[in-house]
Amino acid sequence: MRIGFDFDNTIVCYDRLFHDTALKDGQIPDHVAVNKLAVRNYLRGIGREDEWTWLQGRVYGASMDDAPPFPGVIDMMTRACSAGCALFVISHRTRYPAAGPAYDLHRAARNWTDRHLGGASPLVPSDRVFFEVTRDDKLRRIRACGCDVFIDDLPELLQAPGFPPATERILFDPENHHRKMNGLFTFPDWGAIGRHLEERWHRMN
Repeated sequence: MRIGFDFDNTIVCYDRLFHDTALKDGQIPDHVAVNKLAVRNYLRGIGREDEWTWLQGRVYGASMDDAPPFPGVIDMMTRACSAGCALFVISHRTRYPAAGPAYDLHRAARNWTDRHLGGASPLVPSDRVFFEVTRDDKLRRIRACGCDVFIDDLPELLQAPGFPPATERILFDPENHHRKMNGLFTFPDWGAIGRHLEERWHRMN
């Protein structure tokens, strides 16, 4: 089985990092929830969209190494690899921030994957890690990699017209933001995703 993974907000969890960085810099009061969307909504709500843009560049660039993986994702990937699955990371992120210092966001993300998914026996070899600059490029990469399954936190990506029709679509929704949608398997955590796929990956590999 060939399993594709989105990167930002799917493998990597930014909630604590966004909150702590904004709090340390005095951008938010401490009552704002420890949640990336809560930080974004607070800054937008007080007319400080530009600060949100700068904050994204800092977190996805200079502070990227401080972001943890979501609970359970490394275990799920390890079990999938042990069962003979081929894993791919296929992400869409700009190369440089829209504002602020010109951090290389692709290099920061690759450093993260090297640290958490690489090593002597990598979960995802570097030649199976792709950071594309547009959503259409990401969709083409999913198709080119022949993914049997793709896991993403954005339903609009999974339901895009260019999404490969033979690829199973799994929506990772840890905050239960989305209603159930036709054509998508929706799960709130990585344990549930692993249980959903495990019988099939043993059968296919």
